[in-house]
Amino acid sequence: MSRNSIILLVEDNPDDVELTLRAFEKSKVASQVVVATNGEEALDYLFATGTYVGRDPKSMPEVVLLDLNLPKVDGLEVLRRIRSDPRTRRLPVVILTSSKEERDVIASYDLGANSYVRKSVDFAQFAVAAQQLGLYWLVINESPQTGRERSDG
Repeated sequence: MSRNSIILLVEDNPDDVELTLRAFEKSKVASQVVVATNGEEALDYLFATGTYVGRDPKSMPEVVLLDLNLPKVDGLEVLRRIRSDPRTRRLPVVILTSSKEERDVIASYDLGANSYVRKSVDFAQFAVAAQQLGLYWLVINESPQTGRERSDG
């Protein structure tokens, strides 16, 4: 597992953020979890604009965990912008949401989501799901190096 792995968690619910951070800490799947609390902040992080203007744009997360119901810019629009930019087009994006709407599932895949996971209300189940997500996307999955710094060693 890469010690430099970054997960971008895009989530506006502080309880869900806390649960996700605890689950990742417990499973030790990432060295850093960056939290964006709305869609605009997520886009600023990814494209090194706004409050993240000084961030190295080549240092991309290994995976984006994206909620759909977000303030400012909703999750589907964030996904649309990620897929429309050559710098982030291949970045793995997992929709992590409480939405059970079939239209959200279809829209997410139509826009290029790599996976769609419904959040469990049970912490133990959620912790297991978060650990499995982290292990899959950071360890098992082989993704293209789209501008990311990679240390093979």
